[in-house]
Parts: sequence; C-alpha cells; structure tokens
Amino acid sequence: MISDVRFAFALLLAGSALADSPEMRTPKAGPAPRLNGPELTAVRAGHEFIYRIPATGNRPMRFSAKGLPPSIQLDPATGILRGKAPEREGEHRIALRAENSAGHDERTLKLVVGRTLALTPPMGWNHWYTHYDRITQAEMERSARQLVDTGMADYGYQYVSIDDCWMVKPGSNDPEVGGPTRDSAGNILTNKRFPDIKGMVDRIHGLGLRAGTYTSPGPLTCTKFEGAYNHEEQDARQIAAWGFDLLKYDWCSYRRIDPAETLEARKKPYVLMGAILERQNRDILLNLCQYGMSEVWKWGGEVGGHSWRTTGDLGLEKSARLPGFYSIAFKNMVLSDYAGPGRWNDPDYILIGTVGNAFKTGAPPQKTSLTADEQYSYMSLWSLMASPLFYSGDMKFLDEFTLNVLCNREVIAINQDRLGKQARVVRKTEDELVLLKPLANGGVAVGLFNLSEQKRTVTASWAELGLSGARKNRDPWRYRDRGTARGLVSLELPRHGGEITVLQ
Repeated sequence: MISDVRFAFALLLAGSALADSPEMRTPKAGPAPRLNGPELTAVRAGHEFIYRIPATGNRPMRFSAKGLPPSIQLDPATGILRGKAPEREGEHRIALRAENSAGHDERTLKLVVGRTLALTPPMGWNHWYTHYDRITQAEMERSARQLVDTGMADYGYQYVSIDDCWMVKPGSNDPEVGGPTRDSAGNILTNKRFPDIKGMVDRIHGLGLRAGTYTSPGPLTCTKFEGAYNHEEQDARQIAAWGFDLLKYDWCSYRRIDPAETLEARKKPYVLMGAILERQNRDILLNLCQYGMSEVWKWGGEVGGHSWRTTGDLGLEKSARLPGFYSIAFKNMVLSDYAGPGRWNDPDYILIGTVGNAFKTGAPPQKTSLTADEQYSYMSLWSLMASPLFYSGDMKFLDEFTLNVLCNREVIAINQDRLGKQARVVRKTEDELVLLKPLANGGVAVGLFNLSEQKRTVTASWAELGLSGARKNRDPWRYRDRGTARGLVSLELPRHGGEITVLQ
C-alpha cells in the first residue's frame, strides 16, 4: 500500500492481519505516483493556506502545480502547498503533477476562495480514544509524524487533533497538570505536558498538516480541565494565535451554567463561539460536540458549525447483537437530508486497530475485538455517510491490516465526493441494510450490509435504487470491475459484513 521503507515500522505487529480475515481487500499501491484526496478544497480570502498533496508511490517524488495563485507556493520535494489565499473570492483550477522514477500522475484540484469551508468531510487523527488524559505534546508530535510516515497523509488524512487535557486542571495536586489555569491577563495556560504548544502547531504545519484542538463552553471540560466559560473571545484569539485550524467545542459542564433544555439554551454557546471564530484571521473549522441534543443537525450550520456530533460517544456505545458502531450508524444514517458541503453529520471517530478502552481510560490500548469484516463494514459506513474520517487508534501500533482498512483511495473518494451527498437509507431490516449515495459523476455508491449472524446474500433492485438500464459495476475495495449489472446488485456477505459497489 505504501513503500516498504515507509511501511517498516507499521509492521511492529507482524502477522496482525486478523485470523478471520478472508483477504486484505485493498491492493497495495504501486511504485508509480498516484494522486489522491479530494477534488476541491477551500480557504477564506486572505487567510493562511496549508495543504499537503496526497500522493502514493515511491519517494523521492517531484511535484509541480500550474494555476496556483501567486501568494501560494509549492515545495516540489514534499508536495506541500503553503501561503496566503488571494484577497478576492473566486475559484482556481490547479493542475497537479507528481513524478518519480517509476512514472507520473496528474489531476486537477479546485481551490475555492470563499466563505464556505470543509467542502468535503475533514479527515485526520484525534488522540482521545487512545491517550485520554495521558496525552502529551511529545505524543502529539510523534503521531503527526506517523500520519506522514505510515502513508495515511498520502490518502488525505490531514488534521492532527488534540482533544481534552492540554489545559491546567483546577485543584489538581499533580504537578504536571495542576497550577494556575490562566496568567494575570486571563490568558489560558497549558499544563506542563505541553511546554510549547505554538511550537507543536508549527511543527505540524511544517509537515503540511493541520492542527486541531478542543475546549468546552462550560467552566470545565469533560475531564475537569479548564474550560472557556467567560473567556470565549480570549481563548478563541489564543487558539488562533497558536495557529490551530480546527476547534472541537464540547458541551460538558455548560449544563451547570444553563440547565434549560430549550433550543435557545442549547444553541447559545455555539452561536457565541461560531461568531467569534468567524472574526479570527485564520480558518478554524468548528465541530459541535453536544451529542445530538435539540436536533443539532437542523441548526449546526447556521451557528457556524462545519460538523456536529449526532450521537453519544461511540467508545461508550455497548455492543449487543451488533457492534456499537452499527447502532451509532443507524442513528446517524437517517439524517442524510441535513448534510452537505461545509455541513457534516459526525457519528464520532473510527475505532479500529490498537485503541483504548473508554470504560477504563487508564488501561493500555489493546487490539480491537472487531472482526476483519466488521472493520471493513465500519469504514464503508462512515464513507457512505459522508462522515468526517478521524482515526483515534494508537498511531505507534498501526499494523498492515488497519492501514488496509483506512487507506483505500476509491472508498475514501466516495467519502470525499465533491457533490457532498450523504447516503440515504434504501432498506433496513433486522438482517439487512442498503444505502445509496449519489456521486458527482452521475454514478451511485451502493452499500450492502449483512446484519445477521450467518452468511447471507443481500440484493438491491433497480426499482429500490431508482435506477434503470445496464450499469457498469465497480468494486472500490479491491480496485476492480464486477462487470455489468442489469436490474439488481447482489452480493454474498459474511456475518456483519458490508461491501460497496459503484454503479455508473
């Protein structure tokens, strides 16, 4: 999937492809360049722009770009675009090219300079479900480097996000996290595990990646570290000054400030922060983390949000007959009418590979209990639902199988499709699920899922899918054609297994 040299450390768990896996679905990338990632990206006029061109293939590789605004420069050795967006709104079609000793590849990236950010769902890594309150600056920087070294960045994973616990914890006797929460001017302070947060962000940017952070509108975060209440403007300015590109704003202790359950009360802290971020001199995506209260999908975009959690924490979702990610998906997938460019339903992070235990946050990360088929189903669901794709496993122990699930260019392209449609539910029964996602090229991505405990053939007819005529049938997981489909698609699926087929 990526070159042997860059893949070496990811084989720390040799032979870790799961025993029940019938195959590794995603073929490995070849030595020649292959440009990946979204077909369009956005920035606001005059703001800083950082973009690492996603490209697989052997390194060294040489990049070029025609049609770049003069204020944005390309590093031809790394493929990192960086500079200031033009002062005038408009669209720029940039012809990208990557070449190495094995060949070359070309594609067009549309840069949209305008008000709407996150034209496709953001992708990246978040520390929470692995490191919890143990997170450190060193671990954040190491994980950013690993996002590049494992090749995840070559498929479009871009944001490196610190979650809770970078602040000071009021009243703590732990010298690493206790102490004054703010300086004499009221500016928020980091704890001693983050001695140079501005330097950390600069180093993340130096890799061509973007940095995300976290706080709460309440006086305390979920783990009782310092929140932003009564310091919202000040903290937002500080976050912008440090250079962060994304803010996760977590409800947590805000209920003690206003326990009312009215729509106005639920919206109030997000209206405030959305307006503050809008005034900052840099692009900062806003993720509303308030667990789907008051039907946030109906108003999250109006208050400046770019994505919003539609459910509770996936890590705390207990498995019953089906793994917890399925029940979270069932809640999220019925909200397709409320998603689109710049506004995404967020069903939480991807928890596969080596990951922590949300019920015992002090326990060391362990290999997931999900089967191989369930992990492919997980990624298929999140891609069809146009969900933000944030991995939250341990980057130190990324194995070949986990990367095989996370790094499939055609499955990711379905998630990143420029039309920005979330798949709608075609059929859901106790044993079967069928989803349909329209694509910008006129095709559709169909998800077929077996929810039963035995092998099962799942079929979707043209009448159900709203299709007609013969259709080319593509298997995106294996990069191969399935021939021509007429009147229906039908696949035999293992227990809890899922597949995507693309019909043109």
